[in-house]
Amino acid sequence: MNLYKFKNKKALSIVAGMMLVLSGSIFFSGCKREFLSPDPLSFYEPTATFSTESGLQAALAISDRHLRSYWTNTAANTNSVVIGTEYMFSDLAVYGKTDVDGNSVNYNFADNLTPTAGAAGPAGNDGNYINHFWDETYNGIKYANTVLTYVDKVTSLSEATKNSYKGRAYFHRAFRYLALVFQYGDVPLITKILEVPKQNYRSTKKAAILDMITKDMEFAVQWVPDQKDMTETGMVNKGACRMLLIKCYLATGQWQKAKDLADVLINQSGYSLMRNSFGTFYPGGEPKTWPITRNVIWDLHRPENKLIASNTEVIMGMPNRGAQSNIAFATMRIFGPALNNGSLKSPDGKNAEDLYARNNSNYRADLDYGRAIGRGIGVFRPTSYAQHGLWVVNGIEDNNDLRHNSKVGNWGRMDSVKYGTNTTTYRGQNLRLYHPTTGAILCADTIRCWFDWPHYKIFIQDVEAEANLGANAYAGATKGSVADWYLYRLAEAYLLRAEAKFYLGDAAGAATDVNELRKRAGCTQFYPTVTIGDIMDERARELYLEEWRHMELSRVSYCLALSGKPDEWGNTYNVDTYDKTSGVDMSGGSYWYQRVVRDGGIYNRGGVTSNNRTLNYKMNKCNLYWPIPNAAITANNKGKLNQNFGYNGYDAGTPRWETWEEAVADEDKTE
Repeated sequence: MNLYKFKNKKALSIVAGMMLVLSGSIFFSGCKREFLSPDPLSFYEPTATFSTESGLQAALAISDRHLRSYWTNTAANTNSVVIGTEYMFSDLAVYGKTDVDGNSVNYNFADNLTPTAGAAGPAGNDGNYINHFWDETYNGIKYANTVLTYVDKVTSLSEATKNSYKGRAYFHRAFRYLALVFQYGDVPLITKILEVPKQNYRSTKKAAILDMITKDMEFAVQWVPDQKDMTETGMVNKGACRMLLIKCYLATGQWQKAKDLADVLINQSGYSLMRNSFGTFYPGGEPKTWPITRNVIWDLHRPENKLIASNTEVIMGMPNRGAQSNIAFATMRIFGPALNNGSLKSPDGKNAEDLYARNNSNYRADLDYGRAIGRGIGVFRPTSYAQHGLWVVNGIEDNNDLRHNSKVGNWGRMDSVKYGTNTTTYRGQNLRLYHPTTGAILCADTIRCWFDWPHYKIFIQDVEAEANLGANAYAGATKGSVADWYLYRLAEAYLLRAEAKFYLGDAAGAATDVNELRKRAGCTQFYPTVTIGDIMDERARELYLEEWRHMELSRVSYCLALSGKPDEWGNTYNVDTYDKTSGVDMSGGSYWYQRVVRDGGIYNRGGVTSNNRTLNYKMNKCNLYWPIPNAAITANNKGKLNQNFGYNGYDAGTPRWETWEEAVADEDKTE
């Protein structure tokens, strides 16, 4: 099976230029009409461009590539990445750059995140990408709407072929709207490419948008082909459509439909969990420093193995290789601990690590942490819960879990790293957090420099840098590299089915699905029954850096309120009020908020001292939804968009469309 590449370069070039024209007219533009007219010298004319199948293919190619940009963003910022924002707003990670003001918005969202400040975009920064999510998600919707607007005008295609194109476009649009409504709540619904700017949008209720995308995905599941019937890997397929439709069924409270469709995806779609080692074994950056005992979890997450034919677990992946379209993903730099920034000392006062190049006389192959685990800078660091509490099942921290197993090399622990600086007498001994005799702490910046990490997830080999013997702490194989990434794996289908069973009252059946993943991971502890918290814990163990963690917690918060089921602490939620609270105390709020403040364990607990700064980690209950960007509100100057509860400009009386049909009918009305 061929890897999906953008083969029609001419059409892709045409569409890339055409998108520049479309971008001026699609959403809340304040531009003059003249700007929207193509330059006379330009050949980008949408009617011509999208009147052929190659034009449609190119538009979908852009959509597919755009999906990957949430992980490997085009801002070329090796200090941060878009998906990191989803983890800062979750129970699993916090901002770790302690060289900035300790009251930075990226620590203190409760006080500093507003519609006019604190949300970075469109290019993002070293912290959050909140406005980037808004801008780029609507861009993704625009690309999908381009196909849906023009596909019926390509008269050479059969109805079945047109429907397959529509189904793929529906997938892209639904994927992005599912994200938007759980990141931002009620948002404008846009379903077509407009010929003139529209500045009188109103927001559409979240439930109405969910109804529309559920209908669309039912169509997509019917018409998009199975992967086995496709010649290329990396395009939207029927399995991916089924996965997204399961989430839509859950988000609309259709638990039985979600469970039944998950049965089909798991049992009747040709996929199966990988339970044994497979594919290419890559032994790590430097096996003498960080040895890897081959295991299925390590193999499953090697970029070389993610999209190969023998991987029966991948449902849809995102190709990221080759000169045409690769974007480096600096996972080791962004998500790994800072070993050599001077804050981590040996007991004799020397730097713990100096990462020497291989052609340096001080180099030792058994202490090559630059290549073995990378030169991290700890932009996002796991919470204490993500490092420890998450792995406790039945009161026991299950270190046999291959996803948490340091003996095989999958899981990184600071006390498994050894002092590497040639001037310390402790060279070759394991790192210590405290002085062996005085008890003094040896790390001045524990936020950034001392934490466990999922090595099997963030390690990516840089083949080009591997050939450079002069690569040291600041260049070469220390950051990560280009690599294929998962969008959907079958493992998530088990967790979605477990969630559906939980809402249906079958907690024991839900436990069976969760335990299937635990068996594959070599665990010793299993669940006799599960809470929603147990299911979300297993999602965290299995899908770190694959799922959009904040969005999924927000989705589950809504589903939990719809179901009336209690969370793991016995709280129940009202669907009309769960997202209408504010404050930083421990009581109330949504399920998302309870996970963040209870399990996250660092927000709203007072200042944290690290790197000689007091870091004020604060999260408000209303931060469940991010603020609608003020720029979008002011550009929509002939109408009024809904601002979210808890932010300046919120007005409960702001009119919103109750149904998606009303919103669609209004799209052509520009006055």
